[in-house]
Amino acid sequence: MGANPTQPSAFRGHIGQRIRFYRRQHEWTQAALARRAGVQQSFLSEIERGLRNPSQTSLRAIAEALEVAPAVLIGPGSEHDTPQPLEMLELPLLESIPAGKPGDSSEPHETFPVLRHLWSRNRYCLRLTFDSMEPTLKPGDLVLVEYRPDVNPEHVQGRICACLVDEVPLLKRVAVEKRRDGRVVILRGDHPDIPTMAIEDPRKFSIQGVVTHLVSRPL
Repeated sequence: MGANPTQPSAFRGHIGQRIRFYRRQHEWTQAALARRAGVQQSFLSEIERGLRNPSQTSLRAIAEALEVAPAVLIGPGSEHDTPQPLEMLELPLLESIPAGKPGDSSEPHETFPVLRHLWSRNRYCLRLTFDSMEPTLKPGDLVLVEYRPDVNPEHVQGRICACLVDEVPLLKRVAVEKRRDGRVVILRGDHPDIPTMAIEDPRKFSIQGVVTHLVSRPL
């Protein structure tokens, strides 16, 4: 099947041109897309210039970051030349970190549409009011949280997590330090003025979820 002449020239080129097309639609630099997709900027640059092809794993990560289906990037072919509408599914949109499974709450809440591949029964969207993660995350951002109650902190080292400390909801990067008298959970914000917290009593702390994606940011 021939390319549709009404589509941008990127749709008739190699995969790197299509990645560049969608990256520019987001007004992202290569560094910004590489960071979101978890790939090296130099690797992404070679893909966009047609010097390398991404692996299936890298392709999925880049497509997910760009919020398009991998088939839209692969082309040419019917899936690429006539991209199908992306299916959206609703997730609960909460204003604060719940102390339990979000679907169990009887309180009314909004919903927010996410791409089908991001949807899961154990996920919800959280509208941030915290500034502790600036500049990575900002108040007003919507992030996707995967409900993982009491996950071992050592299994989410460095990840941004939805935590409860003495029943107070916090959004922090989690780390574990081994000290002479045992393990200590360290909670850090990305904001340089937010002090680090050391949790020595595990009874005062729990992880309620792990932030997996930034799904919306106000302009």
